[in-house]
Amino acid sequence: MTDLAPAVGNPRAASEAALTGSLAAMVAHDSFPCLGARSVFRQENATIRVYDQLATDAATDTLLADLRTFAGSVDPAGGFASFIAIFRGPVSRSEKDFERLLWEQLRRLHAADDSDWNDEVSDDPQNQHFAFSLAGTAFFVVGLHPGASRDARRTATPTLVFNLHEQFEQLRASGRFERMRDTIRDRDERLQGSVNPMVSDHGTGSEARQYSGRAVDDSWLAPFESAS
Repeated sequence: MTDLAPAVGNPRAASEAALTGSLAAMVAHDSFPCLGARSVFRQENATIRVYDQLATDAATDTLLADLRTFAGSVDPAGGFASFIAIFRGPVSRSEKDFERLLWEQLRRLHAADDSDWNDEVSDDPQNQHFAFSLAGTAFFVVGLHPGASRDARRTATPTLVFNLHEQFEQLRASGRFERMRDTIRDRDERLQGSVNPMVSDHGTGSEARQYSGRAVDDSWLAPFESAS
């Protein structure tokens, strides 16, 4: 097990600079595999906000407003960009607990969102073309937390990364997606000793299975339903 993210002590007492700095240090680590995330930080295209408790009404209200602003202002053609939500808690070592909270947070965001689901992706988490949608924008969500079994997903506090789905489609259209994907998987294998068993390309299996980072079998069902 390799901890790439520096510890922050008590997350409730840690400064926002300490929390964001821990994540930035993780991404900048030589062994961190995700080239997309490294590009986002290197180009200073990461919008990072710190919230209190994951999957609460207070966090949802602020996060929804921040994501709407991000979705309305970011240019998908301007290079990789991500919205990163860091939460001070709850800090749990259980992958199942984090998975439950992640989907509860997405459920709360969806319930509060008055926009239509992005029509380029499915709103059914069992569908191979599923992607989370908010403010009419499709996102690929990456969950990170202290109890993650994958080294590249282990952060000091619960964290959700919202990546624009359109960016991946542009990579595919340019012919660069496969090379980047293969490089990331090679780097992940060197770090962990194995390739993440949950990774798959959009359209070959529901990406919902990848959001929390927990390894699940074929019987797993996402605890989420779209009202659209």
